[in-house]
Amino acid sequence: MFIYLSKKIAIPNGVRLKSLSWNGVNGWIVCGGENGLLKVLKLEPSRAIDKKGTGGPSNLSMNQTLEGHNGAVSCVCWNENYRKLTTSDQYGLIIVWMLHKGMWFEEMINNRNKSTVRGMAWTADGQRICIVYQDGAVIVGSVDGNRLWGKELKMQLGHVEWSPDGRSIIFGTLNCEVHIYDSSGNYLSQLPLYCLDDTCAATSIIGIDWYDGAEGVQEAGQPTLAIGVESGRLQLMRHEHDESPVLIDTGLVATNLKWATNGSVLALAGSYGGAGGAGGGREVAMVQFYSPYGQHLRTLKVPGGGIQALSWEGGSLRVALAVESFIYFANIRPDYRWGFFGDTLVASYATPERTDSTVLFWNLSTDERTVKHFQRLLGIKATAENCVIAVGADAPSTQYALPSAPPSRMRAAATAVCECLFAATDCHR
Repeated sequence: MFIYLSKKIAIPNGVRLKSLSWNGVNGWIVCGGENGLLKVLKLEPSRAIDKKGTGGPSNLSMNQTLEGHNGAVSCVCWNENYRKLTTSDQYGLIIVWMLHKGMWFEEMINNRNKSTVRGMAWTADGQRICIVYQDGAVIVGSVDGNRLWGKELKMQLGHVEWSPDGRSIIFGTLNCEVHIYDSSGNYLSQLPLYCLDDTCAATSIIGIDWYDGAEGVQEAGQPTLAIGVESGRLQLMRHEHDESPVLIDTGLVATNLKWATNGSVLALAGSYGGAGGAGGGREVAMVQFYSPYGQHLRTLKVPGGGIQALSWEGGSLRVALAVESFIYFANIRPDYRWGFFGDTLVASYATPERTDSTVLFWNLSTDERTVKHFQRLLGIKATAENCVIAVGADAPSTQYALPSAPPSRMRAAATAVCECLFAATDCHR
């Protein structure tokens, strides 16, 4: 994949940003900052396409300032299904905003006046929201504003996340513990942090993100739950009881993390170097991109003194970064799995209703299309009149290595799928 910075938006009066979230369905971008700053922006889709297939510069089609907060707006959260926005500031004031005739207006206000809101999360269906305060208070409410239940936990909370099915809630504490509760507030278990050891015990959780599968999962058994700590270590889990997660040591001082909206890439924001560290004493802000299995894909260096928040655009082709008093946008070109042979185009993609890879064979001469499904798709190569598809083997007895595979990848054995070749040949005919 290839990533590059493409646009920068300056916040008026140099107000520093604290939070940022990109609505993956409708394209609105909300950013919160110091002195009660709260803005909703939207980039106008550009119709200009350059020779490389990249969209031209896009202007703002919405730039609305929302009034109501006095303190720094530290938490912003979209309800994409119901077109609602929930925000909170450093004084604990919570405001729910609704869209009416193209403008955002206050719908509900709540102020507990006891502690700061540290995290908010909606269920995947948008029916319930969970709000956690630093002093351990937890409130779960419905989309229509009714309070479903509340609880006082004897711990300082910093993060909250729902499971994709909405049956459990994960809480992250300020002393680097993760606890699992059911949707009614009953304690279930503590989630072990395998990414920690004696050398990095004194750290804090910087993010918990659980991909809900809304845009499909690349394959069965793919890690979807990401937990990151300030020391730059990541733990990627297939489910909350996974005893063999993917562990990554990024080497960064991490600030936040976020899955792409299709779950194919995890972005981790942080910094490298600084006083007493590497990089010649100069701190460099950057974003590291990883596959769900821990493979490092790309590094994006960002100007400025630190990334406060990051968020993905719907479709996972752009990412927005809150840096000081600016919003930076980066374009992403994924490594697509496709090929062309004879008159037939072959390409893979994920669908929300399946946990494998869908491969389409499309004869452009006859418009005939054939679809096949494969688990653990590794790659597609096509040339002249032939096509080869490689998939990961399920058992040692069925492992084969393609002749062109380098020795370092022999352990990730591949299989040439003959039946797909026949299907492609039939489609080509």
